[in-house]
Amino acid sequence: MNFSRDALKASITDGLLSFPVTDFDAHGQFDAESYRRRLAWLKDYDVSALFVAGGTGEFFNLTLDEYREIVTIAVEVLGGHVPIIASAGQSAELAKAHAKAAQDAGADGILLMPPYLTECPQAGIVEYAASVCESTELGVIYYNRANGVLDVDGVKALAERCPNLVGLKDGKGDMQSLNITIKTLGERLAYVGGVPTAEIIAEAYLAIGVSTYSSAVFNFVPALAVKFYQALRGRP
Repeated sequence: MNFSRDALKASITDGLLSFPVTDFDAHGQFDAESYRRRLAWLKDYDVSALFVAGGTGEFFNLTLDEYREIVTIAVEVLGGHVPIIASAGQSAELAKAHAKAAQDAGADGILLMPPYLTECPQAGIVEYAASVCESTELGVIYYNRANGVLDVDGVKALAERCPNLVGLKDGKGDMQSLNITIKTLGERLAYVGGVPTAEIIAEAYLAIGVSTYSSAVFNFVPALAVKFYQALRGRP
């Protein structure tokens, strides 16, 4: 780990966020060298944090060994340059295994995905997320989307229970609900826009104080993604 929890939180409070795809060869196996080259290429562009093995990074298609190798390579290539944030999720126990593997590999934080294909009440989602947070020393960002959407009371309960919860990533796009959460919890958490093709609603996010988002566009035309973000923020 190269960045403290406070530094991790600051990195996702301001700046563009990178979520690189994971490289595979023609046989469907993880291509470590191609992935290493991808990360080295992206290093030249201005982002504030790197999320690896995420939604655009084939998280749900990776073995634990592949996951561990992906995080290790990311730390080797970009560790210390920007915070490395690795995904965790699926079942509670597998999410804990992801978090341990990421921490052992030197990652700086965890992006906690919703539980896979499981409908559950608010209390159940809080319990799922809290059990993972409590299993790791790393800062955790909860991904609020799909079947794992926490309302304001759920987010508040999770934040009160888990001091290492540093952020909330929104994947729903309900600005009214998100705004209530932000006004309730304030600076206790950092807030990240996570709706697919976030550039489309980036202005709406910014209007309620969410100045960072994950850019899928960055994977393909990173210079354009950075230029758009700078224009959005009124930066040269």
